[in-house]
Amino acid sequence: MSGLDAHRRRFLVVDDDRVIVELLSNRLTMIGFDAFAARDGRDALQKIESLRPDAVILDLSMPVMDGFEVLAKLGKDKCARLPILVLSARHGAADVQRAISLGARDYLAKPFNDRQLQMRITRLFRAPGHAKSLEDSFSEIESLLK
Repeated sequence: MSGLDAHRRRFLVVDDDRVIVELLSNRLTMIGFDAFAARDGRDALQKIESLRPDAVILDLSMPVMDGFEVLAKLGKDKCARLPILVLSARHGAADVQRAISLGARDYLAKPFNDRQLQMRITRLFRAPGHAKSLEDSFSEIESLLK
């Protein structure tokens, strides 16, 4: 586990697609994490409270409660303490910006490859302020496109 602490960190994978949950859980286990699953936003909020994961991978489009609502219910304070990687097929600029503004630490579009996933997971555990925030980077890119 290069760049990560030696103890096994706990990840909560939140997605309604069983195949994605299995894929992510297997990848996380292979690189040294304990993986737990939630199938919708309501289940995710309950498991965040009961399992106290070290990080979350969160889909946006789910039944019962979507990822945006999960982020909003957690609030920026909790999101600042709980690194959240949004992993979604929704990759429009407005969706990315909304997720980041609600407190997600990073965003990865589906489909993804293992290298991208591992890099984003490593980046989740960097100390805040260690690198430019994704929100600042997004603002810079947006200003360049105008």
